[in-house]
Amino acid sequence: MKQTPLTLKHKEAGARMVEYAGFEMPVEYSGVTKEHLAVRNAAGIFDVSHMGEFWVKGSNALALLQYITTNNVAALQPGQAQYNCLPNGKGGLVDDIIIYRYDQEKYMVVVNAANMEKDWAWFKKNNKFGAGLENASDEMALLALQGPRALDILQKHVTIDLKKIPGFHFVPANIENVGDVIISATGYTGAGGFEIFCHNEGAVSLWEKLIQTGSPLGLVPAGLASRDTLRLEMGYCLYGNDIDENTSPVEAGLSWIIKLKSKDDFIDRKIIGQQLAEGVKRKLTGLVMTDRAIPRHGYKVFSTDRKEIGVITSGTMSPVLQKGIGMAYISTNQSEPGNEIYVEIRNKLLRAEVTKPPFLKKQ
Repeated sequence: MKQTPLTLKHKEAGARMVEYAGFEMPVEYSGVTKEHLAVRNAAGIFDVSHMGEFWVKGSNALALLQYITTNNVAALQPGQAQYNCLPNGKGGLVDDIIIYRYDQEKYMVVVNAANMEKDWAWFKKNNKFGAGLENASDEMALLALQGPRALDILQKHVTIDLKKIPGFHFVPANIENVGDVIISATGYTGAGGFEIFCHNEGAVSLWEKLIQTGSPLGLVPAGLASRDTLRLEMGYCLYGNDIDENTSPVEAGLSWIIKLKSKDDFIDRKIIGQQLAEGVKRKLTGLVMTDRAIPRHGYKVFSTDRKEIGVITSGTMSPVLQKGIGMAYISTNQSEPGNEIYVEIRNKLLRAEVTKPPFLKKQ
């Protein structure tokens, strides 16, 4: 298994380690619920250095990004980030990504760890524009400092005013004994906070600084398990569960990142345009269990007349709501919020209600 620059720090802290996307990663430290609630109420710090980072550079960088994605990359201003996705040429998704624009000829693309090699091959295969490509994934670390106290914690280590960074914007900075960093007002928890990119050599120092500063304010190290429950409360998609090569962005509720009017050509433009015009047979939607139960990936979903209408893609017990919540692809005609449905759990049909995510308001 690959390791991040912080693997030894996780083990020293007593984290339970697991294999994830080829990396040895911390799944939890003090318990999923404790870590989850710390992020919602104070702050948590995640090592997400397993994520991939690609640089796209040169005079044709924008042309490549416009062709390979559905969102309008040309709309980005310098210092702005954008959620986007890579259609696969067959109506499905190679990956969902975030693009950071430095200037007209320099962009950073952050990809999911499990898709890193596949995405890199996809970029190279479709680079008919001659854009400069660099895979910097092995050289960069990424920490996610999330929660309502994240700003107070990070502010102690930088001179820039973090309050002036809008959501989905980023700034370069320098942190003592860490070096040059990128501070981005992004995250996967809906709890507010920042993601901080740095060189591998500075990762341990950055981790230690934030833990030391943040611990008195309620900061805890958090693992992949609480990261999953946090993102699920917000209805954020997880590649491999809620979206994959066989799901379209229209089915997945990602129509808001499809820009047909402002982009002349991109992969799958015709297929996606047809789906937007004609509709799709199934939709990814949220559900909250009415009966006391936890929906899990792969559980079947039924209508009130006991017809199978879909399948759960992600599910958990919400630590905040204290209810079972989930995401599921279900028949479009059954996807109206408030509609009663059933989830088959241990051979029993248990009641649930279709709910439009997020299950919680963003902080």
